[in-house]
Parts: sequence; C-alpha cells; structure tokens
Amino acid sequence: MLDNIRVVLVNTSHPGNIGGAARAMKNMGLSRLVLVEPEDFPSSEAVARASGATDVLDSAQVVGTLEDALAGCTLVLGTSARDRRIPWPLVDPRECATLALEQVAQDGEVALVFGREYAGLTNEELQRCQYHVHIPSDPEFGSLNLAAAVQVLVYEVRMAWLAGQGRPTKREKLETTAMLNAQLATADELERYYEHLERTLVEIGFLDPAKPRHLMSRLRRLYGRAAVTRLEMNILRGILTETQKAVASQTNKRSED
Repeated sequence: MLDNIRVVLVNTSHPGNIGGAARAMKNMGLSRLVLVEPEDFPSSEAVARASGATDVLDSAQVVGTLEDALAGCTLVLGTSARDRRIPWPLVDPRECATLALEQVAQDGEVALVFGREYAGLTNEELQRCQYHVHIPSDPEFGSLNLAAAVQVLVYEVRMAWLAGQGRPTKREKLETTAMLNAQLATADELERYYEHLERTLVEIGFLDPAKPRHLMSRLRRLYGRAAVTRLEMNILRGILTETQKAVASQTNKRSED
C-alpha cells in the first residue's frame, strides 16, 4: 500500500536535504522518491545524510518537470507554508495522511510534493495539487527544514497506516533475556522464594516468628498480584542472598570485636 505513495522534491538546492528526506522515508516505510530538477544530485553529501537509506537514493527518479513527477497520480498534496491569494482546500499533516491512505486503498497513486528550500512551491505548482498541506508550526518561527517537513508528513502516513492495519503504534523494549522475562515463576519456585524470604526477614529482625502477624500471608498476596516472572524471581532471590551475606558479615564483625 505504501508503495503507491511517492515523495516529490522540487528543485532541491541542498543535496543533504535529499539524503535527509530519503532517510525519513525509509524510517517510515516509504521508498518512492521523485526529484524534479535537483541542483546537485547524485551527491556524496546526499549519501552521507541518508545514513543507510541509499537504496531510496539509488532508486530515486529524476525528472525535468513537475508534470512528469505527477504522472499517473490520482491525488496530489502540496506543502505550503505561505498564505496564497487564491483559497485552496487546506489540510494538516494528519488529514493529509488520511486522504492519502483512503486513495491508495482504492489503488490510487498519491504524491506528497515539497518545494524549494528558499521559496517552497510556486502558485502555479500548487495549483496542480488538489490539497495544500500546512504544518502548524509556531508562527514566530514557522520555517521548517525540507527534510524535517518530509519527516512530519511521512510519520503521519506511517501512523495512519499502522492504525488502518490494526498494528500497534508502540513496541515494548525487548530485553536480551526476553524469553526468561516472559515466563511466569512456577508455584514451586514461588514457594522456595517465600521460604527464602521468610528466613531473611527473620535474620534481619523484621519478622518475629513468635508473632508473625500474618506478614507472610500478606506478602504472598502481594507477590501473587504482581505476576512475578522467572527473571524477576532470580533478581529477588539475589537480593535476599546478598542481604543474608551482609547480615552474616555484620554478625561476624561484632563477634570479633
């Protein structure tokens, strides 16, 4: 589906911005880059800024006109940071992403068009777009770097696509011991832990065996609610062992004194 969305950069003057745009695209799962009369491309600076997204640069299509870049498109959205004399349908990046995905869901081709770093798109170029996209940046400092503007739009496309696919938009960090951390401690492991915990609490004077006051029952209930994993159990047992060592060391020291 995302293969039907192309990013079009018009007359880009700084090759680093082309590389930055390619990197942003690859981060978000887009790969079709079209360059309209770039001033300096291909370029080693573009490759450096792409930071590994060289496949996007290698497959980039270079054309002579915006008309060529938009060939076959059924929906064109152009970015515009300036007010225009002729009112045009205006959307924000989130609305832009929704429109784009609605179109590709119908096998349409979509173009996200970005203008020159110093002047954006001309009025004539913007009139080739069905919608204008405005990024609601702070009006006191509203000019975005070209690659940053690309990142904003392709991020919103990615988020809308994930939502449409029913995929999560965040992923839990996996530990190197992920399998162990995912396995709950067994009943017998918990029993051994409770025995270890009780001995330790007695040794440090926190639990009086003659007057337990339901302490262990309450701790069992607490750990039962926690759904302790095997990795977490190992950590807890380690803490108890080190606590016992510290108590034994202090006892020996007092005996020597």
